[in-house]
Amino acid sequence: MRQEKMKRGFKLPHVYIILMFMMLLVVILSWIIPSGVYERVLDSNTGREIINPDNFSYVEQSNPITFMNFFEAIYNGFVSGASIMGTLFISSGIIYILEVSGAFGAGIQKILKHTKGKEFSVVVIFYTIFVVFGVLGYGEAAYPFYPLAVTIGLALGYDRVVGAGLAIVGSTVGFTCGMLNMFTTGVAQQLVGLPMFSGMGMRAVGLVVFYIIGFFGLFFYCKKIKKTPEKSIVRDEYLTQKAEDFQENDQKMTLPRVLGLIAFLVVIIIQGIGAVGFGWSFPQIAALYVIFGFVLAVIFRIGPSRVCTIFTQGATRVFSAAFAIGLANAVVALMNQAQILDTLVYHMSGFLNGKSAIVTLLIIYVFVTLFNFFVVSGSGKAVIVMPILQPLGNILHINQQVLVLAYQYGDGITNSFWPGSAMVGLSMCNLGYGEWIRFCWKIYVSMMVAAFVLVIIANAIGYGPF
Repeated sequence: MRQEKMKRGFKLPHVYIILMFMMLLVVILSWIIPSGVYERVLDSNTGREIINPDNFSYVEQSNPITFMNFFEAIYNGFVSGASIMGTLFISSGIIYILEVSGAFGAGIQKILKHTKGKEFSVVVIFYTIFVVFGVLGYGEAAYPFYPLAVTIGLALGYDRVVGAGLAIVGSTVGFTCGMLNMFTTGVAQQLVGLPMFSGMGMRAVGLVVFYIIGFFGLFFYCKKIKKTPEKSIVRDEYLTQKAEDFQENDQKMTLPRVLGLIAFLVVIIIQGIGAVGFGWSFPQIAALYVIFGFVLAVIFRIGPSRVCTIFTQGATRVFSAAFAIGLANAVVALMNQAQILDTLVYHMSGFLNGKSAIVTLLIIYVFVTLFNFFVVSGSGKAVIVMPILQPLGNILHINQQVLVLAYQYGDGITNSFWPGSAMVGLSMCNLGYGEWIRFCWKIYVSMMVAAFVLVIIANAIGYGPF
């Protein structure tokens, strides 16, 4: 019944269709918006090439977009996004090897066994685990864990909303803070020339703020339905379920699984140290996961051919996200060919010029939040949005780091709020969109308000380095 309701509800076009329409829109705009360019100059302080805001000129379009150019842009977009897409495929494929080994399942069963009578503490533990996943940028890669989270919630005597909440809200909190998220923070910072994962202190503050908001949202809901089961959002199901029906003990914690989980923890630590301390980017992080794959093969004694099969299965889980990144880059490729990006920046800067920093940042923050309704890929959205925000920051004297933060918060919070991006995860939890919104709207509105306050504070303190 639940799935039938979802099928009858409104459904947005696939993200590929949306991005193709955006490509078509760029072609149409190229015949309406005049081409223009800013002069590029070398910034002596940072060594980066930036625009000269005082030197903009309209130019004659010397390379109009042709019929073939439109379709060639897809290939060009894939080429320019290859580094991001390759890292996404490699990391997802390798992590799936650990999932197939049963190490994650065994660890969860171990925790359930030793926390009887302390149900909410288990909710907090797994909420925190999903927060960590989000911090590391596990967006679509965390989807396979969602049904498991729902089972945990049911086994603890709560309803499926709690299980979905600890997974989805937890992932959202970690993903939004962006501390080690190479798919949003990493991409956005690389695009504007910032050191990868620089400014982590402010993002850590955001993590704490969002974590607390999500924690109390879960706490009050768990407390409410335990006291009055009739107040459960899925009342009919909750009143008839038995926690014992969802408790399993078939996953044993063996020595190889322990070693696999320890190796995974070591990889996470090395990834953080490498990115922050040694300036690692996508090539180094991808290499780290390849090494991790060899280690897992040895630990679990998996043959080379079997490892390749499992890896391929894991990599295909993020194919949709990777393809979206390529199409998003295609949009930018067409905008660059049409030479309308600078023109748009010129007029946007004119519109925002003279407005206070708070108003300017609010407009940017709301724009990214609404844009996320249509383009759910964080990396793909960064490729589209940051080339526009970067010169705007230079013109309006707003630090690039502040703009990255505004983009990051506008993207992350609504990833599991807008229907286009939420429905995949909710379908894996067997939860309707209406039911989810009834649970999460107060949590997410609180996060949105807190996020904007953090952006204003970041601007006021000169959040940088530039």
